[in-house]
Amino acid sequence: MRVLFIIPPLLCALLSGSVYSASTPVKEVFTFGGLSERSGILFVAKDTGIFQKHGLDAQLVNVRSGPVGMAAIAAGETHFHVGSATGASIGAMAGGLDLAFIAGLINKLDGAFVVAPNIRAPSDLKGKRIGVQSIGGGIWMFTLLAFEHWGLTPERDNIQLRVIGEQPVIAQAIASGIIDGAYLSYTFGGQLERQGFRILADLAKLGIPYQGLGIMARRSFVDRSSELAERALRAMVESIAFINKPDNKLIVMRSLARGLRLQKVEDAEAGYEMMKILYDRRIYPNVQGLGNVLRILGRSNEQIRRLKVEDVIDERIVRKLEKEGLF
Repeated sequence: MRVLFIIPPLLCALLSGSVYSASTPVKEVFTFGGLSERSGILFVAKDTGIFQKHGLDAQLVNVRSGPVGMAAIAAGETHFHVGSATGASIGAMAGGLDLAFIAGLINKLDGAFVVAPNIRAPSDLKGKRIGVQSIGGGIWMFTLLAFEHWGLTPERDNIQLRVIGEQPVIAQAIASGIIDGAYLSYTFGGQLERQGFRILADLAKLGIPYQGLGIMARRSFVDRSSELAERALRAMVESIAFINKPDNKLIVMRSLARGLRLQKVEDAEAGYEMMKILYDRRIYPNVQGLGNVLRILGRSNEQIRRLKVEDVIDERIVRKLEKEGLF
């Protein structure tokens, strides 16, 4: 009798764990911004079958800028945008798009600020040319937050912000002397350091709260398809655990190298080492970090200045997952 009472709950648990894989996976599109180890969680979830395990046929689409990602999600061409709190994403929310951060994956400023060898201190950045991917984008925001921490102001200190392009192009611009420095991911920053360029700062060590990488979705999508949004977040939690397991190092490095189009797998090692500590296991959106972004963007935008942090987050699903004990 005791065995009979035990078996049904076990069957229920097994069925609930396999229901996604037994059915046809649902196609979901994830757009993401810059090519760096920060987006590595998506590559790992795709390559290892974690998305598939949770019943998702995930299509990963790299977009060149935040505005492109916002246009795609507004048009319904993508279900999720995985990116930072930037002028593009926050501006879209202020403009009336029912968009919100439903999870936070990296909740602090991170990355390497790479400069020419003759630059030895933040004060040496005055009068220099600094590369960004776009005005209002993630790298632009990372740069302004770092400048604020160092007491620098581009206008006052004659720092020229130049739009260069994606991170591989920015790295090449530093190497060829077109610009004097820029924010880069640890992967590309490490490559330049080996060539003799200087890492002025590891931004993660500055302790600046920021919504460095989050998952955004339209509230209307979460309202009508909460189960699909929940599957996506479950996949993220499992991928973070997978990345942090030492036995999976080579698998993660191969996935990162493939996603970043690196020539050699060993070139992904610096990025892998940072991935192990970047992602927050408690995947709530970062309230303090989002407050920092609203403050900076609100200086020149009245619509953003009227926003409150609670206007740009939707914690319904992460609260449910935490209550279940998933993290």
